[in-house]
Amino acid sequence: MKPQRMCVVCREMKTKEQLIRVVKSKDGVSIDTTFRAQGRGAYVCRSIDCIENAQKRRAFERSFSMKVDPELYSTLEALIKDAE
Repeated sequence: MKPQRMCVVCREMKTKEQLIRVVKSKDGVSIDTTFRAQGRGAYVCRSIDCIENAQKRRAFERSFSMKVDPELYSTLEALIKDAE
């Protein structure tokens, strides 16, 4: 069985391939496409709804206990739209 992670928004358990990892490192918050970056990770579903709700609920700010640049959310949305 493949390892599963929980989406910080909808709280559903999914495989890593079904999620996007956002990581907090000493350089700040960024998107980790390799799933191997050092730092505290949080996962979000590959859906526009979950990303919009993450921004509304400040899910990453709560996960990382710090302010998150709003540009992160637009980058996540663009990443999903490009994959479609």
